[in-house]
Amino acid sequence: MEVSSPIPKKAARIEIVPLIDIMFFLLASFMMVSLSQTTMKGMKVELPAGSSGETQNKKDYVSFSVDRDGFIYWDKERIEYTDVATKLRSASPEAKIFIRGDREALHGNVTRLLDQIRSTGFTKIAFEIKSQALSGVPAPGK
Repeated sequence: MEVSSPIPKKAARIEIVPLIDIMFFLLASFMMVSLSQTTMKGMKVELPAGSSGETQNKKDYVSFSVDRDGFIYWDKERIEYTDVATKLRSASPEAKIFIRGDREALHGNVTRLLDQIRSTGFTKIAFEIKSQALSGVPAPGK
């Protein structure tokens, strides 16, 4: 004897369209979060602008900052000019050094820091600027 049910039998199936929507949402969310997690090692200074700036890879780097009052910072820690060599001894000899100079800082203070760094034997030194090359701002004089 066969017992019949008032509920019709349907084959079970998994709808994948909602799963695809969820996966795209998660992918976009993770991408946005990972892009917003950039680290800034140096002090916040007003960088001068330049039209020929290039983006550098910042793996294994050291950041020095010179503020408008002439004080220097190792990452975000204020140090004296005489402590530059001591701090650099703890860095890898292959490390890149980025100097962030406030646009209102005196040229002599930045040069003094550069001289201290070069006297320790480091040669991979770059100055950080706010690049206008990609923002559609024409170069000065054009």
